[in-house]
Amino acid sequence: MGGPVMGPMGHVLKSKFASMFGGRKAVFFVAKFNRDDMQALRELLEAGRVTPVIDRRYPLSEVADAFRYLGEGHARGKVVITV
Repeated sequence: MGGPVMGPMGHVLKSKFASMFGGRKAVFFVAKFNRDDMQALRELLEAGRVTPVIDRRYPLSEVADAFRYLGEGHARGKVVITV
């Protein structure tokens, strides 16, 4: 994603640039994980109050197809690689 030269950063830069002219706002952040937050998230998941959205699942042998699908921009949830 983002091309062979820039890698994932190219995707971030392209999204940020497009947001300047496309009427949409792009915000990027890096989460800092801590034990208390992870425990709270675990409790919400176990209680069924938070449900992850999984778009597609691919076996490890089809990881190239999974990245191709992501690169096409069709994913509307998480794409999962099963090992």
